[in-house]
Parts: sequence; C-alpha cells; structure tokens
Amino acid sequence: MKKYFKIALYLAIIGLIAIVSVNYYVKSSTKKNIYYSIKKFPKNDVGIIFGAGINGNQPSKYLKDRLDAGIMLWKAKRINKILLSGDNGRDEYDELTVMKNYCYNHGVDTTKIFIDYAGFDTYSTMYRAKHIFKIKKATLISQEYHLNRAIYIGNKLGIKSAGYSANKGEYLGYNYVQFRESLSRCKSFFDVLRNREPKFLGEEININRESNYSKDDKR
Repeated sequence: MKKYFKIALYLAIIGLIAIVSVNYYVKSSTKKNIYYSIKKFPKNDVGIIFGAGINGNQPSKYLKDRLDAGIMLWKAKRINKILLSGDNGRDEYDELTVMKNYCYNHGVDTTKIFIDYAGFDTYSTMYRAKHIFKIKKATLISQEYHLNRAIYIGNKLGIKSAGYSANKGEYLGYNYVQFRESLSRCKSFFDVLRNREPKFLGEEININRESNYSKDDKR
C-alpha cells in the first residue's frame, strides 16, 4: 500500500506542477493583450462576445456585462461587427436568442450581428471563428478571468486577438469560476496541442458577407 501511495503522491505533484506551469504560461503570454479602458483600445473589425448563462429570457450578470461592453465598443466604433457565440443545444436553453434580442433592443444594427449557434465552449467558438466565419483578427469580450484563455486559443489558431475586460461590479461565485478557469486553461492548452476539431462545424459563414442574424438560419 505504501508503494501505491507514493506513486499516487508523485502523480499528484506532477499534475499540480503541470497545472501551475500551464496557467503561468497562458497568463504571462496573453496579459499584454488585455485592455481595461476604451481610451487606448485598438480598433478591430470584429468583436466576439461569449455566452455566459441566461435566466429565462434575460442574460445573467456575467453575460449582461459582456453584452454591454460589446455594444459600447460598437457604438464607440472600436468594432464594426459583433459575433455572438453561445449554447443553443436545447430548446429550453437558448443563449443566442437572448443575446441577439439584447443587442437589437440596445440599438445594434442587426446587419452587423453574426450568430454562432454552436459555441459550446471557448475553444469551439474560436475554432469556428477561424474556420467557419473566416476571422483573422478579433476583439474578444469577456470577464478578465476568461480572457487569458480566449486570447491564447485565438492566437494559437491564427486569429490575432485582443481582449476587452467586461468586469463591472461584483459577481456571484467569482472565486469559484477563477479556480475552475485554472483547470480550463490546462484543457485548452492540450486542445490546441492536439488541434481538436469541434463536433459541430457546418457551412462557411464569411464575416465579410451577409449577416446570418435570422433565427431560422441555424448553422
């Protein structure tokens, strides 16, 4: 039993070192690409807003702050188009309809809104942005805890990425999501390493062509 305990202990130590090392690498290689103020924020053609939960037909606070930040950047002409990416995998849970309606109700031109109906995780969103929407450069809009991973994935997949922090006030469970994010960064590191292909791809929706805003056009 002592032998197996030592093996388990060594594996646990190796795993912990790997988690700490990957997190340090991802954060240190991307922190310079995160912006907190619109004053020095570079212009980009496309802004990507990531889904973050809904409450019925309303966005969660996480998602509302992301949407508000994206709308503000669009109105300030720091981005020209918005790609909304989220989970629409179940009839009873439709992040994208909530997100697109929120943007519409807050004055965003729907011809400038594109919809990714299969953004089930950050890696899938960025992979599809590259291969389905043909995006080469983008502003990523999310809370600070999430931006390091999103920027890392984007840059590794060939999308020159800058992040805009949507943090505004306090968030329920923020310490927990920060802890969970440390594990997600490790998973994304290996997703990039093995060039994981998402389950759902579909036909090309070029970001430089007509918007697919219509709810009937799920691709």
